[in-house]
Amino acid sequence: MGDRCMLGFNAGPPMLPGGYNQNLQIFQTPGHVVVFNEMIHNARIIPLDGNSHHSLRQWSGDSRSHWHGDTLVIETINFSGQTSLNGSSPSMRLVERFTRVDDGILTYEMTGDNPDTWTRPWTAEIPLVALEDEVPRLYEYACHEGNYSMATILSGARLEEAAAQAVQEQR
Repeated sequence: MGDRCMLGFNAGPPMLPGGYNQNLQIFQTPGHVVVFNEMIHNARIIPLDGNSHHSLRQWSGDSRSHWHGDTLVIETINFSGQTSLNGSSPSMRLVERFTRVDDGILTYEMTGDNPDTWTRPWTAEIPLVALEDEVPRLYEYACHEGNYSMATILSGARLEEAAAQAVQEQR
């Protein structure tokens, strides 16, 4: 997925520090919270309406959010198992918490629970520091600009899929 610029290694969830494109923008509308990552320009549009999760598996899971006091809590389940997080599987449950520490800092806490991979839940915490620009900017993520090997990457993937299909048909 990363080779095809469909999932970024630090776009999340969870959002882990990486080498570049770590900026994000968080905003709220009356019924949703949006976490927009510069990496891959991934926009997670997360309902705040209290409805339950649906059963459809998605690459980045199915997220629902609510406010717990001054903390935004996002719970994500129903991952496809193709996330960028090592050790993830369809059984993973992720809880993210965003808490404002002061005008320029949010605490981002994440707790992962996956009985298929880990012996117990784990938690990590990262400070998110606001950009000092008067108008913070998210820059274009041009993943395949000038990538002349894309045709070879995609044709190789089609060959792997055809080989897997042939094995299935022989069974």
